[in-house]
Amino acid sequence: MSAPSSPPPPPGAGEGGGLPVPVPAAVVGDDKVLAAAQHIVKSLATSKNAADDMIRILSGFDHRLSSITSDLFPSPSPAAAAAAAADPEASAEHESPASAAESLAAFEAAEQLIHLWDTTPEALVFEAPEDDAAHYLAAVDVAVDQLSSPNHAVSGRAGVAVQLAMARLEEELRHLMLRHAVPLDASGLFCSLRRLSLGSMDDLDTSSEFDPATPHSQDGGAGPDTARSAGIAGNNPFDDQVFDLVRPEAVDELRAIADRMVRAGYASELAQVYCAIRRDLLDECLNVLGVERLSIDEVQRIEWKHLNDKMKKWVHGVKTVVRSLLTGERRLCDQVLAASDELRDECFVESTKGCIMQIRNFGDAVAVCTRSPEKLSRILDMYEALAEVIPELKELFFGSYGDDVIHDLDGVLERLGDAVKGTLLEFGKVLQQESSRRPMMAGEIHPMTRYVMNYLRLLVVYSDTLDTLLDDTGAGDVEYNALHNGTDEDQEYLKSLTPLGRRMVKLISYLEANLEEKSKLYEDAALQCIFSMNNTLYIVQKVKDSELGRILGDHWIRRRRGKIRQNSKSYLRVSWTRVLSYLRDDGHGSSGSGSFGSSGSSSSRIKEKFKNFNLAFDEIYRSQTLWKVPDPQLREELKISISENVIPAYRAFTGRYGSLVDSGRNSGKYIKYTPEDLENHLSDLFEGSLGSANHSRRR
Repeated sequence: MSAPSSPPPPPGAGEGGGLPVPVPAAVVGDDKVLAAAQHIVKSLATSKNAADDMIRILSGFDHRLSSITSDLFPSPSPAAAAAAAADPEASAEHESPASAAESLAAFEAAEQLIHLWDTTPEALVFEAPEDDAAHYLAAVDVAVDQLSSPNHAVSGRAGVAVQLAMARLEEELRHLMLRHAVPLDASGLFCSLRRLSLGSMDDLDTSSEFDPATPHSQDGGAGPDTARSAGIAGNNPFDDQVFDLVRPEAVDELRAIADRMVRAGYASELAQVYCAIRRDLLDECLNVLGVERLSIDEVQRIEWKHLNDKMKKWVHGVKTVVRSLLTGERRLCDQVLAASDELRDECFVESTKGCIMQIRNFGDAVAVCTRSPEKLSRILDMYEALAEVIPELKELFFGSYGDDVIHDLDGVLERLGDAVKGTLLEFGKVLQQESSRRPMMAGEIHPMTRYVMNYLRLLVVYSDTLDTLLDDTGAGDVEYNALHNGTDEDQEYLKSLTPLGRRMVKLISYLEANLEEKSKLYEDAALQCIFSMNNTLYIVQKVKDSELGRILGDHWIRRRRGKIRQNSKSYLRVSWTRVLSYLRDDGHGSSGSGSFGSSGSSSSRIKEKFKNFNLAFDEIYRSQTLWKVPDPQLREELKISISENVIPAYRAFTGRYGSLVDSGRNSGKYIKYTPEDLENHLSDLFEGSLGSANHSRRR
């Protein structure tokens, strides 16, 4: 490895000399010792004092040192290599005096090299020329081998050398991991977050009191079929991208250091420095993702607007953490800590513990927050995100070290599920207990109706999850029947529904019962019918035009359409019966004869009927042009029904008795409208504006 600038060589290295080159692991026994000694002599050749001393020591060991050649790595005999590999302790016991001397010489050279580097703590081995790092690692190998030397003096010195080497390697490991850590692209992540649309409740009115004075949008924002099209179901560019958490060129060097620390018995020191560094770096990644370290108290105090944002970031962050960061972290552990399966599992859990705790703590804090309807969608997002990644986490965390992690996250998932169920129960209570007493003046759709139906349409997006959480088959039958006096057909219908379907039926029943009470706030029975029709039709349309229709089915829709027809008939009866009573043929005169009948009193009675009809019609016109039926089809159907009842009766009455009035003075005072005039006036009804103004403009 080459560095941008190499540190000064340690004392004892001359201008042209490098540190000893590594001895390959395949070189064993006598050849290994000889090779080490050869390269140490060569590396020290330019340092006069050190060279003289070492050559004097080494030259007395064996005549082979006098024939040093440029062949630095002589190959061991296959038999010797196999024997040493099969039983290294037996090889040591039968080591010849000459081999022992060579081993000692190699160790003393390695020892000096380790001490030389120890005198230059400011220099880093892995920033020196590439050969220097290899030489140092070879010296560490030699020193570690001598830890088991039968010569206690040598093994003691080896222990000191190894201790010095481990301290340096620990620092080298720390430096390499920090220098070669790959930071997350914060700007890219935040751009992704801005593009991410995780939910559609943001545009709904979140007042749990459904204050009629609060402005409400017509349809509560985004439609349910597109609610999460750009959300957690996909389109997260970081979902499947596994990051290189450390630059690939540094991984081999880290593994070389880790291997030697494990061999030397320094696995715990290795784990400590490795986990501390990786834990801090993963914490920084979480900060970039916006997953903050917050206590339960802090989460409880955050106002909804900010909590909503943090919940969205948590959902995004959980997937990115698991699929990119933790997957990359697992791969890094497996590569760097390959020397010990137990160590890499332990280090992976320890390194990611802080990251997992932040995810867990925020999930727990949200799960115990005060229940309120506007949080439900976001809690469901959190539940689904965690449920989705737990199987992936089980592939990353395994064995005894990972069991606790998975158990903790399963607990968070369960508590989030309880929060979903609890919030739905609270929502039902709000619907039952909402008691605003201010009626909608025009009899139009109540804000509560808009809110609830848009809310339920949104929940359908989570139908699979809610069916799992609400798997309470049959639990709603008693309550539903209590509300509806359900028939056998209704009971069979309920049994055919999914758990979510039964809950939807129950919640809409609460809404309908509340609306029934609100209709009684109107003194005019006709306006009660208009209010009921408007709200029931809105509910039906929201069901029919969404996945709610599939969940609730045709039976439910038919029942509500029947209710609308009933209200329409009731409206005609209570609003127009009195008006039509003045057009009833009581036998007061003969049709077309112009006769007054038996007495002049018949003409007076006819005039009175026309007069009363005009007054009753004008009263209805003044009030019902201010009433509003927002749905154009229902509005037109009502006008047609009125016309079919009123116009023929009026035409027949004027045809039969009009002559009794036309022959007198001020006949226009009694026959105020022609049938065509009535038709035009009826077209002004239910527009929610002054009909007379509309009528004058039309003229």
